[in-house]
Amino acid sequence: MPNSKTTTCQINATRLYSSLETLGQIGRYTDAETGLQGVCRLALSAEDGEGRRLVLSWMRELGLEVTVDRIGNVYARRSGLRPDLAPVMVGSHIDSVPTAGRFDGCLGVLGGLEIVRTLNERGTETQRPVVVAFFTDEEGCRFGTDMLGSAVATGRLALEQAYDLRDREGLRLGDELEKIGFLGQADEKVAAPYAYLECHVEQGPILGAKRVDIGVVTGVQAISWQALTILGKSAHAGATPMNLRADAGLAASRINVQLRAMIASGEYGEMRATMGCIAPQPGLVNIVPGRVEATVDLRNPSDLHMRKSEQDLLAFYEQVQSEEKVEIRWRQTARTEAVAFSPSLQQRIAEAAQGAGLSHQPIIAGAGHDAQEFARICPSAMVFVPGEYDGISHNPREFSTQQQCANGIHVMFEVLLQLANEIAF
Repeated sequence: MPNSKTTTCQINATRLYSSLETLGQIGRYTDAETGLQGVCRLALSAEDGEGRRLVLSWMRELGLEVTVDRIGNVYARRSGLRPDLAPVMVGSHIDSVPTAGRFDGCLGVLGGLEIVRTLNERGTETQRPVVVAFFTDEEGCRFGTDMLGSAVATGRLALEQAYDLRDREGLRLGDELEKIGFLGQADEKVAAPYAYLECHVEQGPILGAKRVDIGVVTGVQAISWQALTILGKSAHAGATPMNLRADAGLAASRINVQLRAMIASGEYGEMRATMGCIAPQPGLVNIVPGRVEATVDLRNPSDLHMRKSEQDLLAFYEQVQSEEKVEIRWRQTARTEAVAFSPSLQQRIAEAAQGAGLSHQPIIAGAGHDAQEFARICPSAMVFVPGEYDGISHNPREFSTQQQCANGIHVMFEVLLQLANEIAF
């Protein structure tokens, strides 16, 4: 639980939490298994459009200058005394996975707006402008590429390539962006900010288990996503001898087991692997699957170990093709190297936490975040806050308390205020 010594919180914790609750009503659903209220705001869905319009209305109420770029990223600028200076940017995302909670991404965006409200209420002017941003399709679960908007903004992904991505129904990203009214006119290539900050729920159990208030994020793991199509031959489950089968389902199972064996071997460092989708066709009890659509998600803090795991996995695909008489087609849907955040900003975050009487520790991000894209073009850093229920995320049980959220945004506020009043880093 949060440290009880916290008495210096600069922001309005109740108002911040209320904004999270309000945004959480858009795309709200009831989980049939648990009865809990979850959130489904898939990127560029009608719900995403509604959520975007709500956040834009709050930005405009604060007197911010709002810009929408050609990939749908939204930037809200608070002027500084020196408008010629590069801004300090805070941001994240408001799109969600289909089974989300209220906090993932939203804390960083709405926390940024709460910082602006606090500055406005105090009449505090900063030397540099402050920009609060949210980025298109950070989750990647609809169009298959995570951190899409920030990747386009910082130059990793070409705009036309992004436009041509399609979801499972064949709907084109560019068309869906236009449909919800967020195909903006501003240049998608963002000018490098002075610094980029992002506050996020941890999405894991480490901080909560150690009763630590603030995670000082050191960087983000390398991430590799693949989409697999495994082609075998459909056959009658009773009439086809085992030695004459080309079972696509068995091939998928072998890949999944091999991933676990690779992890257990210790040859690939702190490797993590997940086959989040394994969809056999025709999916009937008495038919050998002739086709499987599947995904592979690899994570690793070491680029060297990531490359070795990818190479060895591709070699295993060849082995499975030969032994199971199937064809395995694969394509890379996302690939990012490991990212290290600014040591100087990490130090400032730790000092701000210490000054507020908050416990803190270094932590690596297991999930991808927009901050890793901005680390390519400017000093970047992240603040993590703990979650309850073992830090579960991408789930209706995702939950951080009002105090936990306020602690993280307070720390970010302190660091932002330092940066926004500097002339040189």
